Amino acid sequence: MTSQNPPPIREVAVSAPKYLNTSALLLMALASGLCAGGNYFNQPLLHSIALSLDVSETTAALTVTMAQVSYALGLVLLVPLGDKLERRGLAVTLMLLAAAGQFISGFSFNVTMLSTGIIMAGLFSVAAQIMVPMAATLSDPARSGRAVGLVMSGLLIGILTARSVAGLLSELGGWTTVYRVAGVVMLLVALALWHLLPPSRNPAQVSYLQVLRSMTALIGCYPRLRSRSLMGALTFASVSVLFSTMALLLSGPNHGLSDASIGLVGLVGIAGALMASVAGRLADKGWGQVTSIACLFLLLVAWACFWFGSTSLMWFLAGMLVIDLALQGLHITNQSVVLQLEPQARSRLNAVYMTSYFIGAASGSALGSLAWRLGGWHAICIVGVLLTLLAAMVFLYDRKLARANLA
Repeated sequence: MTSQNPPPIREVAVSAPKYLNTSALLLMALASGLCAGGNYFNQPLLHSIALSLDVSETTAALTVTMAQVSYALGLVLLVPLGDKLERRGLAVTLMLLAAAGQFISGFSFNVTMLSTGIIMAGLFSVAAQIMVPMAATLSDPARSGRAVGLVMSGLLIGILTARSVAGLLSELGGWTTVYRVAGVVMLLVALALWHLLPPSRNPAQVSYLQVLRSMTALIGCYPRLRSRSLMGALTFASVSVLFSTMALLLSGPNHGLSDASIGLVGLVGIAGALMASVAGRLADKGWGQVTSIACLFLLLVAWACFWFGSTSLMWFLAGMLVIDLALQGLHITNQSVVLQLEPQARSRLNAVYMTSYFIGAASGSALGSLAWRLGGWHAICIVGVLLTLLAAMVFLYDRKLARANLA
């Protein structure tokens, strides 16, 4: 009787899931900065645009509103598609269409053509908001906050530097130069994204109408989506009160700065944009609530600096640095909370949050104009403080939700 040895057990190697590396995240950050920043190119160029296209400065200024409205429409109508379509293809397609809009603007010979290009670029520049939840989805879950923070840092730096870059390139080759250069760079970055990013699709297939309808359901289902969206709207409203009126103060008799100098003041905020990555790391470590408290306190400190900044440029610059640190820290912390509520609906959750965020921005701009007309700079500071205190009250409510473990 012969004994038969059992067949050897073959070990099957289980490969670890592949997550996005830093190079891919940096490329996504660059892409997001190009897309979002492109909506701000026209702001320092309005006078040159008016002269070149033979229109009034009021007509040229309407292109700023066109960019904002088209971006808001893209947030509502296009960003939710990230939960339905293949995300890499969607982000690259939107970026290519945004680049086409930049080219149309760059070769415009009348205001109608320019408006078409700006609307097209604004609508499709929401590719940046596809990439933010995509970074969270394709990254190591333990480091998703860092990934979101890194991509958002690129987006925010793009917004903050867009005006300065547009002014510099306008000096070199005319106001159309920045649009042509941006179009070329966006094409190259979109091609690199296609080759570097992996395909990514939501396993749950739903129709487009279901995607849009479900956004309302998400708002009703998640109390912390409501609280964090409201907190984001109030904090961005507070900062928008500043951004909508700071040029009036800085160009006035107390400071007497030129348009170019005012544009350089905004670059102080780049340091604040770097806070996005730090806030993401803190959120990954469970310090999101502490970060929120610290950033709300920094907002109040910033407004104290601005109060004294009415006559002191150094105090004003200090306020700019602090307020950008606070805003970006709160923004990334809010997104870290929101994007974890339902991983399969991250694009829709981000669309809800960002739409609220920009509603806050528009409301803050309107309040800033009213406050300036009624009481000047100190009235601006009071409104900014009041909005910050309202955000703090919403945070206290959100903290109760978190302690009760209610999403």
